[in-house]
Amino acid sequence: MAMSSDNVVRIGVISFAHGHVNAYIESIKHFNDALVIAAWDEDRERGMARCQQYGIAYERNLDDLLQREDIDAVFVTSPTNQHAVHVVAAAQAGKHVLLQKPMALTLTDCDTIISTVKRYGIKFSMCYQMRVDPVNQKIKALLDEGALGKIAVVRRRHAINALLTPGFARSGNWHIDPVQNMGMFMDDASHAADWFYWMLGRPVSVMAEIDNIVTTVAPDDNGIAIYRFAKKEMGILLNSSTMLAAEATTEVYGDQGVLVQNYGDAPSSWLPHPPEAPALKMYQASAREWSSFDLPANRQQAERIKAVPRPLIDYLQGRAEPLATAEDGRVCIEMVLAAYQSAREGRRIHFSR
Repeated sequence: MAMSSDNVVRIGVISFAHGHVNAYIESIKHFNDALVIAAWDEDRERGMARCQQYGIAYERNLDDLLQREDIDAVFVTSPTNQHAVHVVAAAQAGKHVLLQKPMALTLTDCDTIISTVKRYGIKFSMCYQMRVDPVNQKIKALLDEGALGKIAVVRRRHAINALLTPGFARSGNWHIDPVQNMGMFMDDASHAADWFYWMLGRPVSVMAEIDNIVTTVAPDDNGIAIYRFAKKEMGILLNSSTMLAAEATTEVYGDQGVLVQNYGDAPSSWLPHPPEAPALKMYQASAREWSSFDLPANRQQAERIKAVPRPLIDYLQGRAEPLATAEDGRVCIEMVLAAYQSAREGRRIHFSR
């Protein structure tokens, strides 16, 4: 599909269910090469209110949105169990797709999305905020260049306090509905699962514990998964929806060095911390001391979310690669589903290659 004559990407929104799309729209307001045109929402009242707020058109029917000739691409930010059907509808209408995480709740739906992207030749990217964060990008670069030597253990925490917040834990919130979103480990650990895949590649096995420990409003509230990777690295993924405060987000331990990231998720970035505290520090055996990097330690979670649209628009404009492909999105869901299976069955789950 051709873009507008002034080379502006024209965007539609499929559902305001996932709140991150509001930050995406706010960011795009400041772009000169992208414009949000219109939206549809299964919740008409919510959709009309958001469209009025942002000064965009509201379409009462999804087909009407997708048949608009002044839309090139869509954000699909509907409840997770609807992602596949919405991606298929958008692709059939010739619209490029920017899909909110998690990709889907089943591998069958993931495969449907992958085959649809290939069949209709559309551009597709997942909206993974971890991949746009400068600290995470620096960690990725250091690992790729072998700055820490052989990696033994990586621990990554992705946490929020949402289930302790009455506004989130209310009845009717699709995020805590097992049909629409499976559980909080699926909903939120998908960020960290993609981070591990991005950093270390495909895992070979997982052992996990996922359960309700301090709440009962969602199918699960805390989970820990231990992944093994191709070079025997151990990756410890800690996901919590009941964490009030924290500091160290990431630890990477190699035989030649150590990386520690602080203030990299919601509980750690929302709280005050010493102004001189570094976001990322490294110890190397050769230097025998800690060093830090010139990276922002006070970067809030909201800033990470608002940073997502820029590389996505660059991708649609042909200036960059997608943040994550449909195939990448499937790996993440495979990792999360295997963790759930391990927790249910009490055994190690091996991934097919």
